[in-house]
Amino acid sequence: MVQRATGQPLSDDRDVRRKMLAILRVLSRCDTPLGARAIGRELEKLGIELSERQVRYHLQFMDERGLTEAVGNAGRVLTDLGRHELDAAQVAEKVGFVAARIDRLAYSTTFDPATGEGDVILNVSLLKAEDLPEALSYAKVAVDVGLSMSGMAVVAHEGEVLGEVVPEGMVAVGTVCSVTLNGVLLHHYIPVSSVYGGLLQVRDGRPLRFVELVSYSGSSIDPLHIFIASGLTSSWQAATEGEGMVGAGFREIPAVAVDDALELIEQLKDHDLNGVLAVGAPGQPLLELPVGMDRVGMVVVGGLTPMAAASERGIKIEQHAMSTTCPYSRLTPIDELI
Repeated sequence: MVQRATGQPLSDDRDVRRKMLAILRVLSRCDTPLGARAIGRELEKLGIELSERQVRYHLQFMDERGLTEAVGNAGRVLTDLGRHELDAAQVAEKVGFVAARIDRLAYSTTFDPATGEGDVILNVSLLKAEDLPEALSYAKVAVDVGLSMSGMAVVAHEGEVLGEVVPEGMVAVGTVCSVTLNGVLLHHYIPVSSVYGGLLQVRDGRPLRFVELVSYSGSSIDPLHIFIASGLTSSWQAATEGEGMVGAGFREIPAVAVDDALELIEQLKDHDLNGVLAVGAPGQPLLELPVGMDRVGMVVVGGLTPMAAASERGIKIEQHAMSTTCPYSRLTPIDELI
């Protein structure tokens, strides 16, 4: 029997609410019922220690509110109401989610520009299989003028896995995410701070200034995805006419490391990985944005830009930023995929 929402919050106690939301997350990741003991083991992986008895107590509380449901002796499953509660968790608890994901994925990047081997980060775009050739042809236009992190991509067909299983009748296109650059620099002992995601004005084919900015540390959603989904980008126009708005990220690195960073950026170009549009001078503003003392600004084009150009040409595309990691060896030049 479906229970109605009570309108009551999970708890007024922030710590208790955090634990209950963690239980909901654990259940959301499993297709089969989970018992209290199994849930407790999964919570430990998230850094939350609860005894089996405590897990049962929280589950009973959530059962009463219709968020979870017992399936015989097999355990609990998440209800539709519980999934809604998880999706609508307080925004304050999600703030900084994007920045944390950037750091986590950067650490997971293993690509080495010296060998050309290792994992890169992918953005994944879902579209109808019949639209693939046309979409890639549009994307290639953006790639050819340098409005991409890379001209390499990977295509997965229905039933295959690229982050997630590709639905029937669809294809997934994985393009290199700009956070890959963070990872390469990080693994060469150069810390990178992803400060803003923004809407970058391009004029005469060159970056001019940011017209909109969203702080990664204060956002619960990838800012570049917001700009693209809201129809604020004009990536196709920027690629074909040299005038338009594209999604881009603003990074900072220590000034003392700028020479090493520039050397790595040059090495990445040998592997068709080149999304850096501008690098500033120590302590000096870049594209009208200030940087900290002994810091250097860096502007990196959004990895979603090529497929955003295709979307602007009328192709229906569902884009997922920072979706998954993938061995670089799986990638192929886009013009060979068309």
